[in-house]
Amino acid sequence: MKFEEKPEGNESLVDENQLYLGGRHQANGKPGTSGKAKLSARQEANAKCNVPRKSLNKYTWQEIQRHNKETDQWLVINRRVYDVTGWVDRHPGGRQVLNHYAGQDATDVFRAMHPDPDFVRLYLKPLLIGELAPGEPNQERNKNSQLVEDFQELRRTLETMNMFSANLGFFFLHLAQILILEALAWVIVWHFGSGWLITIFISFLLTVAQAQGLYLQHDMGHLCIFKKSKWNYLMQKFVMGHLKGLSAKWWNSQHFPHHVKTNIYPKDPDIDVGPLFVIGDLQPVKYGKKKIKYVDYEKQHLYFCTVGAPLFVPVYFTLKAILLMYHGRDWEEIAWVSSFYIRYFITFGPFYGIFGTMVLIYSVKFLESPWIAYVTQMSHIPMKMSKEENQDWFSTQVLATCNVEQSLFNDWFTGHLNLQIEHHLFPTMPRHNYHKVAPLVKSLCAKHGLQYVNKPMLKAFGDILRALKKSGTLWKEAYCTHPEI
Repeated sequence: MKFEEKPEGNESLVDENQLYLGGRHQANGKPGTSGKAKLSARQEANAKCNVPRKSLNKYTWQEIQRHNKETDQWLVINRRVYDVTGWVDRHPGGRQVLNHYAGQDATDVFRAMHPDPDFVRLYLKPLLIGELAPGEPNQERNKNSQLVEDFQELRRTLETMNMFSANLGFFFLHLAQILILEALAWVIVWHFGSGWLITIFISFLLTVAQAQGLYLQHDMGHLCIFKKSKWNYLMQKFVMGHLKGLSAKWWNSQHFPHHVKTNIYPKDPDIDVGPLFVIGDLQPVKYGKKKIKYVDYEKQHLYFCTVGAPLFVPVYFTLKAILLMYHGRDWEEIAWVSSFYIRYFITFGPFYGIFGTMVLIYSVKFLESPWIAYVTQMSHIPMKMSKEENQDWFSTQVLATCNVEQSLFNDWFTGHLNLQIEHHLFPTMPRHNYHKVAPLVKSLCAKHGLQYVNKPMLKAFGDILRALKKSGTLWKEAYCTHPEI
């Protein structure tokens, strides 16, 4: 979540006029009969934020867990109970992020996803409706309270060690790398012409720039690197829109739900890849029992290599982004993405013409696509996928992700996404610090009996195909053994 201006005093943290909170609440926590209450944000903040602590309504976990519907959403942060029903459409991280935690404790995910939680807590004040009743545990009873406490202590330790402070020089060097590669490609064409060998070579340079651009944009989406987040906002638009030709808003809408409910079906959009693929243990059986066969899923590990990976960026990414911009009439995003194509036509059009420049653009995307597909999927497809189990944050992320062995090449090639466990536990941590915290995370895993998976890169790539083949076999067995429904 990114906010551009810090409110002063008890000013409204939503807008200056009105805030819909989904209805006034009676003492028993049930909606009142007055329907959708519209109160000024200042009144709401003053009415709820300045109430003495002892007068807050008390709720049990059983009561809170009933408010888990799209039209009625409560969540708990640090024992405080918030009604976010009227806030979901204004949430900068997207409504799905709040939907997925309705009726649950969101303390750790709230801390994980916000670079400046003290600032964002101001936005929570008008939404406060009560607190957990005395005697209620800090988290739901099914969670390992000791593990939760140990993880929160680990986070406090890392904050003391300044592990969440970004090195601006690190990110500017990566931006410089991208710009230099693109400039070098143009200089080579300008000096040597547009022959086949030259075109192949500059395509390679541009592919590297595009892949590294995606990693840098990924950083912009998670970090408030600059003191004023509007600069972070502009940098993300510049990198994703101008340098990559994709929609930053689309990326965020997909990526934040993936982080908060990693490998949870169907809440994680990254694993909802039907009808092209069936992954995990549950989805293949579901498709098989229902006799769903859009393609021969038994061979999906083969067409992932030949079709899926090469089309991942030029088709899937591009079409998804275009559809979001078109349906949302998002002219700002359209302008940023258009500037990517305009820049390419200005830069390479004189050498290749309009058609040749389009071929160059999509040749680069086809080359980049397998690279990105393997890097992004190697840490998730082979790992645990399940329906909602409402586990603690630490367990959820460790079981759904894995690491790839660290080296200078692996770090550069993957944009440090080879350290996915640390990235998922601490999404707002700058990637140059992942390797520093990995030993502490591994130690906590050992203490609580959780497997910390770290593997060579080639094995990680192979595990994608092995996991797809296993899922395809599960689909085939269910398809052949269950009668048609």
